[in-house]
Amino acid sequence: MSPPRYRSLLDLATRWKCPSRHLHLRRSHPPTAPRQAPHTNTHPRRLLQTTSKPRQHANPTTEALHEQMRRPSAQKNANVLYYTLSVILGTVALSYGSVPLYKTICQQTGWGGTPIKDTDLDDEETIAQKLTPVTSSRRLRITFAGSTSDILPWKFTPQQREVRVLPGETALAFYTATNQSEEDVIGVATYSVTPGQVAPYFSKIQCFCFEEQRLNKGETVDMPVFFYIDPEFLKDPAMQKIDTITLNYTFFKAKYDKDGHLAPVPMPY
Repeated sequence: MSPPRYRSLLDLATRWKCPSRHLHLRRSHPPTAPRQAPHTNTHPRRLLQTTSKPRQHANPTTEALHEQMRRPSAQKNANVLYYTLSVILGTVALSYGSVPLYKTICQQTGWGGTPIKDTDLDDEETIAQKLTPVTSSRRLRITFAGSTSDILPWKFTPQQREVRVLPGETALAFYTATNQSEEDVIGVATYSVTPGQVAPYFSKIQCFCFEEQRLNKGETVDMPVFFYIDPEFLKDPAMQKIDTITLNYTFFKAKYDKDGHLAPVPMPY
């Protein structure tokens, strides 16, 4: 019998189980790598910037193409500008020359019923032919009418209602104008003949039309008209049934513009 000391060691040896027998029961797992934080880009993002400035280094071919495309548009814009300026200048010139031009055309052609202003009376032979009354002709009845624009404070009337003349016979008629306002006023008169087809044969030697007529406040003046009917009136078949001719004058208020031109004052709307 073994001593107590060894007995206890023997018991200890018999009771102790070797751990190596149980090693096959353990599942060996490969070592896992430690988790890493998700990848983050540490560099700041680059923002896309736009600019209206042209590129410093453009393709010469592209620039030439763009210049070629722009050239027709520039030429077209220049043509439109020149045309517009021409129209404006022409309108301004026509506005200044319209009154004298209209006066000249009407007096030479009798257009619009305007009596012709005779310019052939410097020749004595012409005077003798035109200013010789045709006694074998019927007498023509000449009536007179006068009016003013609404903004002209004048009273304008003919002194006689009518006269009867022979072709080639001179006649003198008068109109009376009175300024009824409290200030000086300038007026300009236009005239016409009815029927209009008689105008080429109605010749004025002297009249007050298309000229400045300044009346002081309250002033009254007499305005003469010296005229005759051309004897050629009798040779026109279209004049055979015309026995009455009306001479009408209309006065408009006028003033000088900044350039010194006399022009009628427009009517208010």
